[in-house]
Amino acid sequence: MISPLAHVDPSAKLGKDVIVHPFAFIGKNVEIGDNCTIYPFVSILNGARIGKNNKIYNGAIIAAEPQDFRWKGEQSYCYIGDNNSIREHTIINRGISPEGGTRIGSNSFIMAESHIAHDSVIDDRVVIGNGSQIAPDCHVASNTILSSNVVLHAGSQIGEWVLIKGGCRISGNVPPYVIMAHNPVAYYGVNAFVLRHCNFSEDVIDDIAKAYRHVYQCDTSTFNALRRIEKDIPQSDHRDYILSFIREHKLKIVAAPNHEEIED
Repeated sequence: MISPLAHVDPSAKLGKDVIVHPFAFIGKNVEIGDNCTIYPFVSILNGARIGKNNKIYNGAIIAAEPQDFRWKGEQSYCYIGDNNSIREHTIINRGISPEGGTRIGSNSFIMAESHIAHDSVIDDRVVIGNGSQIAPDCHVASNTILSSNVVLHAGSQIGEWVLIKGGCRISGNVPPYVIMAHNPVAYYGVNAFVLRHCNFSEDVIDDIAKAYRHVYQCDTSTFNALRRIEKDIPQSDHRDYILSFIREHKLKIVAAPNHEEIED
């Protein structure tokens, strides 16, 4: 199942039924799980740890050296889970230190010509659109969609069930369940269509929408918005996730009227 026209380093560990097409390059210190397909002109480099049932398409580069002056050649890693589709000419850098590393979860669809920089974390069931650029140390939580040509600046944190529309530039923290659009980025409502498709009840979606009306549409501080949410909306896991995300990020969320910090 390995083409004689591919290069596979003798130290690389390949699982069962891995298909390696002509002109693919698999370097040293690479591990690839069962049933993966590596298409022509893919490069999988030192430090790649790839799970099962992944398809990596033409010209993609996995575990490229990090583009960071702090990296001095240390051994570092890029971890990829199971059942991912990584399309043409995507570049995923490995981390800058032996600890941590760049991490891609499972069941995600990473479209063509996107870039995921060192030490970023992409959770499960994420869609990354064509040409999107994810800078170092970002975190994209599960079930999120980045449309084409989205830019996440370094350290941006994206909550679960978020939709970011095409071409947005994000520099900061996007709370869960919302849609962000335009440049400068603006709150565009709750991601209701996707939530309904994934069996969220109308009552839950309505409570999420009420929460974000307090945050984005009541012309009050983020601190006061959280107090109103606690008072007006019944306790639930979804309400508490919104509150905890915003508090954990010290009230600094993208497109909010202001960014007050919690005092120590």
